[in-house]
Amino acid sequence: MTQSRFESIGAYLPSTVLSTKDLLAKLAVPPSFDLQAITGVVDRRVYDSSADNYEDSFTLACNAARDALSRSSYEAGDLDVIISTSISRSKDRDFMYLEPSFASMLGKELGVKGAIHFDLSNACAGMLSGVYVLDRMIRSGAVRNGMVVSGEHITPISETAVREISEKYDLQFASLSVGDSGAAVIMDRSVDDADKIDYIELMTASEYSDLCMGMPSDQSPGIALYTDNRKMHNESRFLLWTNAQREFLAARGQTFADEEFDFVIHHQFGASAVVYMNALGEKEFGTPMPPALNVVEKYGNTSSTSHFIVLHDHLKDKAVPKGSKILMVPAASGIVTGYVSATITSLEV
Repeated sequence: MTQSRFESIGAYLPSTVLSTKDLLAKLAVPPSFDLQAITGVVDRRVYDSSADNYEDSFTLACNAARDALSRSSYEAGDLDVIISTSISRSKDRDFMYLEPSFASMLGKELGVKGAIHFDLSNACAGMLSGVYVLDRMIRSGAVRNGMVVSGEHITPISETAVREISEKYDLQFASLSVGDSGAAVIMDRSVDDADKIDYIELMTASEYSDLCMGMPSDQSPGIALYTDNRKMHNESRFLLWTNAQREFLAARGQTFADEEFDFVIHHQFGASAVVYMNALGEKEFGTPMPPALNVVEKYGNTSSTSHFIVLHDHLKDKAVPKGSKILMVPAASGIVTGYVSATITSLEV
């Protein structure tokens, strides 16, 4: 059976670092809670706003794509597919583009010729949704390879929040946890069981579509909530992941413990929320969770790029040994969740 793999990975993070302390100092009214303690975000990267080097979504995505190509066995012209998954879609500074597609513009900029290209947006699960689609395209034999790329120029929502927040508790406080970034991953056919995407499944539960993944709550300060939803309601959305993966594995005659994951990467919407999700996973699966890889303290919530920013950062630090089996768990407004199992051997930074 044909399977896909992560062939190369790229990332781009702006050089400007903005601390939570300095960001909160800009508020007219400070929050009624410790935002840094709740979210775990100490710093985030912020786009270059200078006239000569302005970093919009397109710039961030291009830089990440070039980084992925720099260590790939493929040239840009070899790619069969380009999938752009950005939530933010700024180009030429602050112009927002729907057409032509970001994917087609990125392909032209990179020198891609004749590739299939399309945009896909699915909130913070965007890149993993792109991976899901490309995985299926490769498995079906429709294409040999492709790139999933995203550039998230999202700190302007922080700038807006700073201007508009006038109370100690405001729904825009979640906007203060984001950071700018770009990420890209090139995928092709797996030729080795030690280097493959074992499986990827995503799901949407619209009954929880009113929930946001990053809003701190006065009622449950250690858990990311939106407005005043009950803790039980909040927990239910995380059970979508554990229930679905447990049923998937049971159909294969396996348990979560049988998978022997080396690491888990959750969406980086808050350090305390990741701890909570792992505790819930351990309870539901009845076995210890693997160590969690995180970068939220350094980069904040980087939206659709977060899983690959985490993976890139830890590969760069040589913290992910060859042959590691990694579980990625998306979490996005919608509500979107799921699970990705990937064994990584040749991927390097």
